[in-house]
Amino acid sequence: MRTKLKNIINISNFLTVTRVLITPVIVMGIVYNSWFSVFLLFILAALTDSLDGYFARILDQNTEFGACLDPIADKILLVSSFTALCFVDSPSFSIPVWFVFVVFFREAVILGGSIFLFLLGIKFKISPSVAGKMTTFFQLSFILWLFVCYFFGWNPVRTYYVLLILLSMFSLASLFQYSVIGYGYLGNKIK
Repeated sequence: MRTKLKNIINISNFLTVTRVLITPVIVMGIVYNSWFSVFLLFILAALTDSLDGYFARILDQNTEFGACLDPIADKILLVSSFTALCFVDSPSFSIPVWFVFVVFFREAVILGGSIFLFLLGIKFKISPSVAGKMTTFFQLSFILWLFVCYFFGWNPVRTYYVLLILLSMFSLASLFQYSVIGYGYLGNKIK
């Protein structure tokens, strides 16, 4: 029991849990238009996303708990942030409902597929795909870019919808990639 707990309590998992815990604070900051605080907290959250994997690798702290929690923490942060930004009145940007639906749909299908495989007793490795990593990176970067536009008073009309469409395409491409991986696990079970 002590060894299992020791494997769970490490700096990598602490950073991941920190990302989960600051997400509600970020959402409240968006709701109350505390843009500078939200910007700083979002940078902190993005850093925890980079650093948790880095420390897991260099300190050899890869755990099953961390492998499961990291993508869930990403999903909580991004879905919550995009949803809050969709329903807040901002002078320089507004996240359309259709985009939140795309993000939510992707995350729900990936999570639902993982639960489905688990319930079938199929052993599978939780690891991010290249498209999944790129999607998370671009989504985090997009939100940070929105904050920068706000602070500098830029109105990103020309690039805004192009970026939303590109992000949607990345989201759907990574969903397709994860679906192929999931069907592969399912196909191996049926054989």
